[in-house]
Amino acid sequence: MFRWFALAAFVGCLGISGFYRRRARQQGETIARRREAPVLILGRSLLALPLFGSIFLYLLNPRWMAWAELPLPIWMRWAGVVVGLLSVPAALWVFTSIGRNVSETVLTKSDHALVTTGPYRWVRHPLYTTGASLLLAIGLMASNWFMLLFAVVVAIAVRWVVIPLEEQELVKKFGEQYRTYMERTGRLLPRMLRQVRG
Repeated sequence: MFRWFALAAFVGCLGISGFYRRRARQQGETIARRREAPVLILGRSLLALPLFGSIFLYLLNPRWMAWAELPLPIWMRWAGVVVGLLSVPAALWVFTSIGRNVSETVLTKSDHALVTTGPYRWVRHPLYTTGASLLLAIGLMASNWFMLLFAVVVAIAVRWVVIPLEEQELVKKFGEQYRTYMERTGRLLPRMLRQVRG
């Protein structure tokens, strides 16, 4: 049963992502991944292949990932279902908000616009938040330590490597406008304390 919820969440988010990314490529500039630093491309591959490979294996046949089963309480698996299914409308909200500005790389497009509406009003990188939530949710649904481990490692790599590089590019592109935006928004979650005070 959990496998079907995982499949619904994964296919839903993947479908939304694919549709909006394809549309962005048709409507404007595409930045080739080879323009990124080779170490970033290699790192992305080393983390993405085992994570997505394990998810595909689980979705095709859960027994293929049985070696990494984790005895999680049932409420945690159901929490994964809730988070996973909520990731689908969250992905739709993020992609409709970012529109043609979505990129496959940490680099910015020549006609890149600074999006500060939708979830971007409160969070600078809601796409990463949604992706990390989905991956962790699938790991919980699958009750699988390997998926959870790689989901956490990917989230850490995104937070400490990808986002700083991306924000460096955005500061180059938008200057003080982006620095001001950084001050009033959270990186992956809203800055609740500042909003309550402000």
